[in-house]
Amino acid sequence: MHAELLSLFSISVALAVGAMSPGPSFIFVAKTSIASSRRDGLATALGMGVGCAILVLIAFSGLHQLLVTVPWLFVTLKILGGLYLFSMAVKIFRGANQPLIFGPEGQAEKIGFGKSFSVGLVTQLCNPKTVLVLAGIFAALMPRDIPGYFYWVLPALGLFIDTLWYTFVAFVLSSARPQRVYLRYKKSISRISGGVMALLGIKLIFTK
Repeated sequence: MHAELLSLFSISVALAVGAMSPGPSFIFVAKTSIASSRRDGLATALGMGVGCAILVLIAFSGLHQLLVTVPWLFVTLKILGGLYLFSMAVKIFRGANQPLIFGPEGQAEKIGFGKSFSVGLVTQLCNPKTVLVLAGIFAALMPRDIPGYFYWVLPALGLFIDTLWYTFVAFVLSSARPQRVYLRYKKSISRISGGVMALLGIKLIFTK
């Protein structure tokens, strides 16, 4: 039992470090929280959490072997994921010159809960390499005899950790001060965010 708890703790730390690493997920949650509303930011955060739970389940169930044994499927998913990120980058970049006026509650350009959730979910799922990374983490940190409850505990951990982190991001960045900074430097922030997103999409497509 001690070994199982230590394994769960180690995996939780690895998942937390992965969630906090800068990437497309952070950019989308941050931009949604600042430019739209806290509610939309929280919806995006929940989508990220559900996406992480799905990836954990795929990696832990052994389905990641399909990506290893069928190279063309892995390459196809990488290209589709990269193109998705690139298309979102273009959308962000084009929106740099669009005026943004905050209402009395500091909210503008509301996206909607469902759409925000979907964007978060798809963004999290768009990188098939994440599944292989998770599989490597599990292989290194799992106990020798894997208990059955790990099959639901690990996806639940992925859901909890990612949702918790991005909820924190959404709450912090949806406050008045970050919104004022965003309003002042919207054009530069949008162009930088779009440029970074485009680079991440290109990197996903061309890296092995």
